[in-house]
Amino acid sequence: TRVQFENNNEVGVFARLTNSYCLVGIGGSENFYSVFESELADHVPVIHASIAGCRIIGRLCVGNSKGLLLPNTTTDQEMLHIRNSLPDSVVVQRIEERLSALGNCICTNDYVALTHTDLDRETEEIVADVLGVEVFRQTIAGNVLVGSYCCLTNQGGMVHPRTSVEDQDELSSLLQVPIVAGTVNRGSDVIAAGLCVNDWSAFCGLVRVC
Repeated sequence: TRVQFENNNEVGVFARLTNSYCLVGIGGSENFYSVFESELADHVPVIHASIAGCRIIGRLCVGNSKGLLLPNTTTDQEMLHIRNSLPDSVVVQRIEERLSALGNCICTNDYVALTHTDLDRETEEIVADVLGVEVFRQTIAGNVLVGSYCCLTNQGGMVHPRTSVEDQDELSSLLQVPIVAGTVNRGSDVIAAGLCVNDWSAFCGLVRVC
């Protein structure tokens, strides 16, 4: 489904989608929310939220169907709202991590997570525990921001277009899902910023040819 957040095609910046919930940044147009709600509301809750007063929640948090990790800049009120809106089975935890844009530094599905090579060891343990995943420190096409350059579900993944065939095969073996390299929104290589996906839905930018 194609959608924009106030004329911005980077929908993955303003939303975080898993198989059990969807977080969308506050302050967008009603049309932005209605697109997500019409596609998802029968299956998962669509939660309007902010993190540290910001709308770029897709880049600041990371999660899967089992858990959600929030940066330590998340206010108590924001955390309470998110926790109360999520299904009871989803574990929510705020973590102390220097690399606070968690969505840029961690890429995960329900089984495996790839992380920034410099992530704190304690954070890595929390990722494994809260999200219930196996964790691997990794780069994508030489980039440490694996959460920006990889979009992952339990069905497959998409990575930076300059990821070599050998690296794609290695990632596919590691993650146990098919991996393809490519771009989104007419040429953007920041895959996770331009895409918002779970196992049965995908949202990308509303890119028009001028």
